[in-house]
Amino acid sequence: MPPSTSVWNHVEAVARQIFRTYNYYEIRTPILEETQLFARGVGEETDIVTKEMYTFEDRDGSSLTLRPEATASVMRAYIEHRLDQRPGVQKLYYMGPMFRRERPQKGRYRQFFQIGAEAIGSVSPEVDAEVIEMVVDLLKRVGLEGFTLLLNSVGDSNCRPEYIRELRQALAKVAPQLCEDCQRRAVVNPLRVLDCKVPEDQAVIDELPSILDHLCVTCRLDFDLVKRRLSQRNIQFEVRPRMVRGLDYYVKTTFEVVHGALGAQNSVLGGGRYDGLARSLGSDLDAPGIGFSIGEDRLVATAEGAAAAPALDLFIAPLGNEALEVAADLAHELRDSGIAVEVASGGHLERKLKRLMELANKLGARYALIIGENEIASGRYALKNMASGEQEQIAREEIARRLHATN
Repeated sequence: MPPSTSVWNHVEAVARQIFRTYNYYEIRTPILEETQLFARGVGEETDIVTKEMYTFEDRDGSSLTLRPEATASVMRAYIEHRLDQRPGVQKLYYMGPMFRRERPQKGRYRQFFQIGAEAIGSVSPEVDAEVIEMVVDLLKRVGLEGFTLLLNSVGDSNCRPEYIRELRQALAKVAPQLCEDCQRRAVVNPLRVLDCKVPEDQAVIDELPSILDHLCVTCRLDFDLVKRRLSQRNIQFEVRPRMVRGLDYYVKTTFEVVHGALGAQNSVLGGGRYDGLARSLGSDLDAPGIGFSIGEDRLVATAEGAAAAPALDLFIAPLGNEALEVAADLAHELRDSGIAVEVASGGHLERKLKRLMELANKLGARYALIIGENEIASGRYALKNMASGEQEQIAREEIARRLHATN
Protein backbone atom coordinates (compact mmCIF):
# COMPACT_ATOMS: atom_id res chain seq x y z
CA MET A 1 0.00 0.00 0.00
CA PRO A 2 1.16 3.58 -0.55
CA PRO A 3 3.37 5.07 0.82
CA SER A 4 5.22 1.77 1.48
CA THR A 5 5.21 0.98 -2.24
CA SER A 6 7.56 3.91 -2.78
CA VAL A 7 10.10 2.11 -0.56
CA TRP A 8 9.65 -1.07 -2.64
CA ASN A 9 10.25 0.93 -5.82
CA HIS A 10 13.31 2.56 -4.28
CA VAL A 11 14.78 -0.78 -3.21
CA GLU A 12 14.20 -2.33 -6.64
CA ALA A 13 15.58 0.70 -8.47
CA VAL A 14 18.74 0.65 -6.34
CA ALA A 15 19.10 -3.11 -6.91
CA ARG A 16 18.88 -2.65 -10.68
CA GLN A 17 21.53 0.10 -10.54
CA ILE A 18 23.89 -2.07 -8.49
CA PHE A 19 23.38 -5.09 -10.75
CA ARG A 20 24.14 -2.96 -13.78
CA THR A 21 27.43 -1.73 -12.35
CA TYR A 22 28.49 -5.35 -11.74
CA ASN A 23 27.39 -6.35 -15.29
CA TYR A 24 24.36 -8.48 -14.29
CA TYR A 25 21.35 -8.83 -16.59
CA GLU A 26 17.75 -9.64 -15.71
CA ILE A 27 16.21 -13.08 -16.21
CA ARG A 28 12.49 -13.78 -15.74
CA THR A 29 11.57 -17.38 -14.96
CA PRO A 30 8.07 -18.93 -14.74
CA ILE A 31 6.17 -18.84 -11.47
CA LEU A 32 5.07 -22.44 -12.16
CA GLU A 33 7.67 -25.16 -12.75
CA GLU A 34 7.67 -28.94 -12.74
CA THR A 35 7.79 -30.20 -9.17
CA GLN A 36 10.76 -32.45 -9.88
CA LEU A 37 12.93 -29.41 -10.62
CA PHE A 38 12.74 -28.29 -7.00
CA ALA A 39 12.77 -31.80 -5.53
CA ARG A 40 16.03 -32.58 -7.34
CA GLY A 41 17.56 -29.14 -7.09
CA VAL A 42 16.62 -27.98 -3.62
CA GLY A 43 16.75 -31.44 -2.00
CA GLU A 44 14.21 -34.18 -1.27
CA GLU A 45 14.75 -33.96 2.50
CA THR A 46 14.74 -30.16 2.89
CA ASP A 47 11.87 -28.53 4.77
CA ILE A 48 11.00 -26.61 1.61
CA VAL A 49 10.26 -29.80 -0.33
CA THR A 50 8.84 -31.93 2.48
CA LYS A 51 6.66 -29.30 4.17
CA GLU A 52 6.40 -25.95 2.44
CA MET A 53 5.90 -26.21 -1.34
CA TYR A 54 2.56 -25.42 -2.97
CA THR A 55 2.22 -28.43 -5.29
CA PHE A 56 -0.74 -29.61 -7.36
CA GLU A 57 -1.56 -32.00 -10.19
CA ASP A 58 -2.21 -30.50 -13.61
CA ARG A 59 -4.94 -31.76 -15.99
CA ASP A 60 -2.53 -34.12 -17.72
CA GLY A 61 -1.42 -35.66 -14.43
CA SER A 62 1.91 -33.84 -14.26
CA SER A 63 2.93 -32.31 -10.95
CA LEU A 64 3.48 -28.54 -10.84
CA THR A 65 4.78 -26.32 -8.05
CA LEU A 66 4.66 -22.62 -7.35
CA ARG A 67 8.33 -21.69 -7.23
CA PRO A 68 9.65 -21.66 -3.63
CA GLU A 69 12.96 -20.15 -4.76
CA ALA A 70 14.58 -19.12 -8.04
CA THR A 71 18.10 -20.59 -8.22
CA ALA A 72 16.91 -23.97 -9.53
CA SER A 73 14.75 -22.19 -12.13
CA VAL A 74 17.66 -20.02 -13.27
CA MET A 75 19.90 -23.08 -13.60
CA ARG A 76 17.16 -24.90 -15.52
CA ALA A 77 17.01 -21.96 -17.95
CA TYR A 78 20.83 -21.89 -18.17
CA ILE A 79 20.86 -25.57 -19.15
CA GLU A 80 17.85 -25.46 -21.46
CA HIS A 81 19.08 -22.46 -23.43
CA ARG A 82 22.77 -23.45 -23.38
CA LEU A 83 23.93 -20.22 -21.83
CA ASP A 84 27.30 -21.92 -21.35
CA GLN A 85 27.89 -21.17 -25.04
CA ARG A 86 27.93 -17.45 -24.34
CA PRO A 87 31.24 -15.75 -23.50
CA GLY A 88 32.36 -15.22 -19.92
CA VAL A 89 30.58 -15.78 -16.63
CA GLN A 90 26.80 -15.56 -16.99
CA LYS A 91 25.63 -12.94 -14.50
CA LEU A 92 21.86 -13.00 -14.05
CA TYR A 93 19.48 -11.32 -11.60
CA TYR A 94 15.78 -11.66 -10.87
CA MET A 95 12.96 -10.05 -8.90
CA GLY A 96 9.56 -11.54 -8.19
CA PRO A 97 7.20 -13.53 -6.00
CA MET A 98 8.00 -16.91 -4.42
CA PHE A 99 5.68 -19.18 -2.45
CA ARG A 100 6.09 -21.31 0.68
CA ARG A 101 3.42 -22.54 3.03
CA GLU A 102 5.20 -21.85 6.30
CA ARG A 103 4.03 -20.21 9.50
CA PRO A 104 3.65 -16.47 8.90
CA GLN A 105 5.94 -14.34 11.08
CA LYS A 106 7.28 -10.80 11.07
CA GLY A 107 8.58 -10.18 7.56
CA ARG A 108 7.71 -13.71 6.44
CA TYR A 109 4.73 -14.41 4.20
CA ARG A 110 3.39 -17.34 2.19
CA GLN A 111 3.66 -15.26 -0.94
CA PHE A 112 6.86 -13.30 -0.56
CA PHE A 113 9.22 -11.44 -2.87
CA GLN A 114 12.86 -12.03 -3.59
CA ILE A 115 15.63 -10.11 -5.29
CA GLY A 116 18.47 -12.40 -6.26
CA ALA A 117 21.44 -12.94 -8.52
CA GLU A 118 23.46 -15.85 -9.89
CA ALA A 119 26.98 -15.88 -11.36
CA ILE A 120 27.36 -19.12 -13.33
CA GLY A 121 30.44 -20.45 -15.08
CA SER A 122 33.38 -19.94 -12.71
CA VAL A 123 34.85 -21.89 -9.78
CA SER A 124 37.01 -18.94 -8.70
CA PRO A 125 36.65 -17.75 -5.09
CA GLU A 126 37.32 -14.28 -6.51
CA VAL A 127 33.77 -14.44 -7.89
CA ASP A 128 32.50 -15.43 -4.43
CA ALA A 129 34.10 -12.34 -2.91
CA GLU A 130 32.73 -10.09 -5.66
CA VAL A 131 29.18 -11.43 -5.18
CA ILE A 132 29.35 -10.77 -1.44
CA GLU A 133 30.79 -7.30 -2.08
CA MET A 134 27.83 -6.61 -4.40
CA VAL A 135 25.39 -7.72 -1.69
CA VAL A 136 26.94 -5.36 0.85
CA ASP A 137 26.91 -2.49 -1.66
CA LEU A 138 23.23 -3.10 -2.35
CA LEU A 139 22.23 -3.17 1.32
CA LYS A 140 24.15 0.01 2.09
CA ARG A 141 22.70 1.82 -0.91
CA VAL A 142 19.11 1.12 0.17
CA GLY A 143 19.95 2.58 3.58
CA LEU A 144 20.16 -0.60 5.67
CA GLU A 145 22.33 -0.16 8.75
CA GLY A 146 23.35 -2.41 11.61
CA PHE A 147 23.34 -5.67 9.63
CA THR A 148 25.79 -8.53 10.18
CA LEU A 149 27.40 -10.63 7.46
CA LEU A 150 27.85 -14.28 8.45
CA LEU A 151 30.28 -16.47 6.52
CA ASN A 152 31.17 -20.16 6.34
CA SER A 153 32.45 -22.92 4.08
CA VAL A 154 30.55 -26.20 3.89
CA GLY A 155 33.27 -28.05 1.97
CA ASP A 156 32.75 -30.09 -1.18
CA SER A 157 32.45 -33.68 -2.38
CA ASN A 158 36.08 -34.32 -1.42
CA CYS A 159 35.94 -33.37 2.25
CA ARG A 160 32.29 -33.20 3.26
CA PRO A 161 31.56 -36.98 3.24
CA GLU A 162 34.11 -37.60 6.00
CA TYR A 163 32.68 -34.72 8.00
CA ILE A 164 29.15 -36.06 7.60
CA ARG A 165 30.26 -39.46 8.87
CA GLU A 166 31.70 -37.87 11.98
CA LEU A 167 28.65 -35.65 12.39
CA ARG A 168 26.32 -38.65 12.09
CA GLN A 169 28.26 -40.47 14.81
CA ALA A 170 28.07 -37.47 17.11
CA LEU A 171 24.34 -37.04 16.47
CA ALA A 172 23.65 -40.67 17.30
CA LYS A 173 24.59 -39.86 20.91
CA VAL A 174 22.58 -36.64 21.30
CA ALA A 175 19.65 -36.94 18.84
CA PRO A 176 17.11 -37.82 21.59
CA GLN A 177 17.76 -34.38 23.10
CA LEU A 178 16.80 -32.60 19.88
CA CYS A 179 13.44 -31.64 18.38
CA GLU A 180 11.44 -34.21 16.43
CA ASP A 181 12.49 -32.76 13.06
CA CYS A 182 16.17 -32.94 13.99
CA GLN A 183 15.82 -36.53 15.16
CA ARG A 184 14.64 -37.36 11.65
CA ARG A 185 17.30 -35.20 10.00
CA ALA A 186 20.04 -36.88 12.04
CA VAL A 187 19.27 -40.07 10.11
CA VAL A 188 18.37 -38.88 6.61
CA ASN A 189 20.40 -35.64 6.25
CA PRO A 190 22.64 -34.75 9.22
CA LEU A 191 23.73 -31.37 7.81
CA ARG A 192 20.16 -30.13 8.12
CA VAL A 193 20.45 -30.42 11.90
CA LEU A 194 22.94 -27.55 11.86
CA ASP A 195 20.31 -25.38 10.19
CA CYS A 196 17.78 -25.95 12.99
CA LYS A 197 16.17 -22.77 14.35
CA VAL A 198 14.67 -24.27 17.53
CA PRO A 199 16.22 -22.31 20.44
CA GLU A 200 16.27 -25.31 22.79
CA ASP A 201 18.44 -27.26 20.33
CA GLN A 202 21.20 -24.69 19.94
CA ALA A 203 23.28 -25.67 22.98
CA VAL A 204 23.50 -29.25 21.69
CA ILE A 205 24.24 -28.13 18.11
CA ASP A 206 27.05 -25.85 19.32
CA GLU A 207 28.90 -28.89 20.65
CA LEU A 208 28.77 -30.82 17.36
CA PRO A 209 31.89 -31.17 15.15
CA SER A 210 32.81 -28.16 12.98
CA ILE A 211 33.07 -28.43 9.21
CA LEU A 212 35.99 -25.99 9.29
CA ASP A 213 38.09 -28.67 11.01
CA HIS A 214 37.52 -31.02 8.05
CA LEU A 215 38.06 -28.84 4.97
CA CYS A 216 40.34 -30.21 2.26
CA VAL A 217 43.26 -28.10 1.05
CA THR A 218 41.34 -26.64 -1.91
CA CYS A 219 38.29 -25.66 0.15
CA ARG A 220 40.46 -24.15 2.87
CA LEU A 221 42.50 -22.08 0.41
CA ASP A 222 39.34 -20.89 -1.35
CA PHE A 223 37.74 -19.88 1.95
CA ASP A 224 40.91 -18.09 3.08
CA LEU A 225 40.97 -16.11 -0.18
CA VAL A 226 37.32 -15.06 0.20
CA LYS A 227 37.97 -13.84 3.75
CA ARG A 228 41.13 -12.03 2.65
CA ARG A 229 39.38 -10.24 -0.22
CA LEU A 230 36.52 -9.12 2.02
CA SER A 231 38.97 -7.81 4.60
CA GLN A 232 40.86 -5.92 1.87
CA ARG A 233 37.58 -4.23 0.91
CA ASN A 234 36.83 -3.33 4.55
CA ILE A 235 33.80 -5.62 4.62
CA GLN A 236 33.25 -6.91 8.14
CA PHE A 237 32.04 -10.47 8.67
CA GLU A 238 31.67 -13.18 11.29
CA VAL A 239 32.65 -16.79 10.59
CA ARG A 240 29.88 -19.17 11.69
CA PRO A 241 31.13 -22.79 11.39
CA ARG A 242 27.65 -24.30 11.82
CA MET A 243 25.88 -22.16 9.25
CA VAL A 244 24.99 -24.50 6.36
CA ARG A 245 21.92 -22.76 4.88
CA GLY A 246 18.76 -24.74 4.17
CA LEU A 247 19.29 -26.09 0.66
CA ASP A 248 21.14 -29.21 -0.47
CA TYR A 249 22.93 -27.71 -3.45
CA TYR A 250 25.38 -25.51 -1.51
CA VAL A 251 29.14 -26.25 -1.47
CA LYS A 252 32.13 -24.25 -0.24
CA THR A 253 31.25 -20.59 0.42
CA THR A 254 27.95 -19.89 2.16
CA PHE A 255 26.83 -16.58 3.61
CA GLU A 256 23.90 -14.88 5.30
CA VAL A 257 22.98 -11.36 6.39
CA VAL A 258 20.98 -10.87 9.58
CA HIS A 259 19.39 -7.81 11.13
CA GLY A 260 18.20 -7.42 14.71
CA ALA A 261 15.07 -5.46 13.79
CA LEU A 262 13.42 -8.60 12.40
CA GLY A 263 13.18 -10.55 15.67
CA ALA A 264 13.89 -14.27 15.94
CA GLN A 265 13.68 -14.93 12.19
CA ASN A 266 16.25 -12.25 11.46
CA SER A 267 17.73 -13.28 8.11
CA VAL A 268 17.57 -10.64 5.37
CA LEU A 269 19.33 -12.69 2.71
CA GLY A 270 21.33 -15.84 2.17
CA GLY A 271 23.44 -17.38 -0.52
CA GLY A 272 26.36 -19.55 -1.46
CA ARG A 273 28.17 -21.63 -4.06
CA TYR A 274 26.40 -24.50 -5.86
CA ASP A 275 28.90 -26.11 -8.23
CA GLY A 276 27.00 -29.40 -8.52
CA LEU A 277 23.49 -28.07 -9.06
CA ALA A 278 23.43 -28.55 -12.85
CA ARG A 279 24.38 -32.23 -12.53
CA SER A 280 21.79 -32.80 -9.79
CA LEU A 281 19.22 -31.58 -12.33
CA GLY A 282 20.35 -34.26 -14.78
CA SER A 283 22.62 -32.18 -16.96
CA ASP A 284 26.15 -33.10 -17.98
CA LEU A 285 27.13 -29.43 -18.17
CA ASP A 286 29.89 -28.18 -15.93
CA ALA A 287 28.10 -25.12 -14.57
CA PRO A 288 29.64 -23.98 -11.27
CA GLY A 289 27.94 -20.99 -9.75
CA ILE A 290 27.30 -18.80 -6.76
CA GLY A 291 24.32 -16.64 -5.93
CA PHE A 292 22.06 -15.15 -3.28
CA SER A 293 18.46 -14.18 -2.67
CA ILE A 294 17.20 -11.25 -0.62
CA GLY A 295 13.87 -11.43 1.19
CA GLU A 296 12.51 -8.20 -0.23
CA ASP A 297 9.62 -8.03 2.26
CA ARG A 298 12.15 -8.17 5.10
CA LEU A 299 14.53 -5.71 3.48
CA VAL A 300 11.71 -3.21 2.95
CA ALA A 301 10.61 -3.67 6.57
CA THR A 302 14.07 -2.78 7.84
CA ALA A 303 14.72 0.01 5.31
CA GLU A 304 11.25 1.60 5.56
CA GLY A 305 12.54 4.81 7.12
CA ALA A 306 15.47 5.13 4.75
CA ALA A 307 13.47 5.95 1.61
CA ALA A 308 10.83 8.64 1.94
CA ALA A 309 7.97 8.80 -0.53
CA PRO A 310 8.80 11.11 -3.44
CA ALA A 311 7.23 14.52 -2.93
CA LEU A 312 4.41 15.83 -5.07
CA ASP A 313 6.00 18.68 -7.03
CA LEU A 314 2.95 20.82 -7.65
CA PHE A 315 -0.67 21.11 -6.53
CA ILE A 316 -2.77 23.27 -8.86
CA ALA A 317 -5.72 25.06 -7.26
CA PRO A 318 -8.10 26.28 -10.01
CA LEU A 319 -10.75 28.72 -8.80
CA GLY A 320 -13.74 27.90 -11.01
CA ASN A 321 -14.47 25.87 -14.12
CA GLU A 322 -12.65 28.15 -16.57
CA ALA A 323 -9.55 27.93 -14.40
CA LEU A 324 -9.92 24.15 -14.26
CA GLU A 325 -9.63 23.95 -18.04
CA VAL A 326 -6.46 26.04 -17.97
CA ALA A 327 -5.12 23.92 -15.09
CA ALA A 328 -5.69 20.69 -17.01
CA ASP A 329 -3.76 21.99 -20.02
CA LEU A 330 -0.93 23.24 -17.80
CA ALA A 331 -0.77 19.94 -15.89
CA HIS A 332 -0.41 18.03 -19.15
CA GLU A 333 2.43 20.31 -20.21
CA LEU A 334 4.26 20.03 -16.88
CA ARG A 335 3.88 16.24 -16.67
CA ASP A 336 5.47 15.97 -20.10
CA SER A 337 8.57 17.58 -18.61
CA GLY A 338 8.69 15.08 -15.74
CA ILE A 339 6.99 17.13 -13.01
CA ALA A 340 4.53 15.41 -10.65
CA VAL A 341 1.26 17.37 -10.66
CA GLU A 342 -2.10 17.05 -8.89
CA VAL A 343 -5.06 19.19 -9.97
CA ALA A 344 -7.93 19.94 -7.62
CA SER A 345 -11.14 18.98 -9.36
CA GLY A 346 -14.73 17.94 -8.80
CA GLY A 347 -15.99 18.76 -5.32
CA HIS A 348 -12.70 20.43 -4.46
CA LEU A 349 -13.60 23.34 -6.77
CA GLU A 350 -16.31 24.41 -4.35
CA ARG A 351 -13.79 24.80 -1.54
CA LYS A 352 -12.33 28.12 -0.49
CA LEU A 353 -8.69 28.85 -1.25
CA LYS A 354 -7.69 28.24 2.36
CA ARG A 355 -9.14 24.73 2.24
CA LEU A 356 -7.37 24.04 -1.06
CA MET A 357 -4.03 25.06 0.49
CA GLU A 358 -4.73 22.74 3.41
CA LEU A 359 -5.31 19.92 0.92
CA ALA A 360 -2.05 20.75 -0.89
CA ASN A 361 -0.24 20.56 2.43
CA LYS A 362 -1.80 17.20 3.33
CA LEU A 363 -0.77 15.81 -0.06
CA GLY A 364 2.83 16.82 0.65
CA ALA A 365 3.12 19.17 -2.33
CA ARG A 366 6.30 21.25 -2.57
CA TYR A 367 4.47 24.05 -4.37
CA ALA A 368 0.90 25.15 -4.98
CA LEU A 369 -0.20 27.10 -8.05
CA ILE A 370 -3.30 29.26 -7.78
CA ILE A 371 -5.25 29.95 -10.96
CA GLY A 372 -8.19 32.37 -10.90
CA GLU A 373 -9.78 34.95 -13.23
CA ASN A 374 -7.10 37.57 -12.56
CA GLU A 375 -4.29 35.04 -13.18
CA ILE A 376 -5.83 33.93 -16.47
CA ALA A 377 -6.25 37.53 -17.62
CA SER A 378 -2.66 38.55 -16.76
CA GLY A 379 -0.97 35.28 -17.75
CA ARG A 380 0.89 35.25 -14.42
CA TYR A 381 -0.03 32.71 -11.75
CA ALA A 382 0.49 32.69 -7.98
CA LEU A 383 3.15 30.08 -7.06
CA LYS A 384 3.35 29.29 -3.35
CA ASN A 385 6.26 27.53 -1.66
CA MET A 386 4.46 25.24 0.80
CA ALA A 387 7.46 24.92 3.12
CA SER A 388 8.29 28.62 3.51
CA GLY A 389 4.87 30.10 2.74
CA GLU A 390 6.42 32.53 0.27
CA GLN A 391 4.30 33.40 -2.76
CA GLU A 392 5.23 35.02 -6.07
CA GLN A 393 3.65 35.80 -9.42
CA ILE A 394 5.18 33.76 -12.22
CA ALA A 395 4.62 33.51 -15.97
CA ARG A 396 3.35 30.22 -17.31
CA GLU A 397 6.48 29.53 -19.36
CA GLU A 398 8.67 29.91 -16.25
CA ILE A 399 6.85 27.37 -14.05
CA ALA A 400 8.57 24.21 -15.29
CA ARG A 401 12.01 25.84 -15.15
CA ARG A 402 11.45 27.01 -11.56
CA LEU A 403 10.24 23.61 -10.35
CA HIS A 404 13.11 21.76 -12.00
CA ALA A 405 15.60 24.20 -10.48
CA THR A 406 14.33 23.55 -6.95
CA ASN A 407 13.86 19.76 -7.25
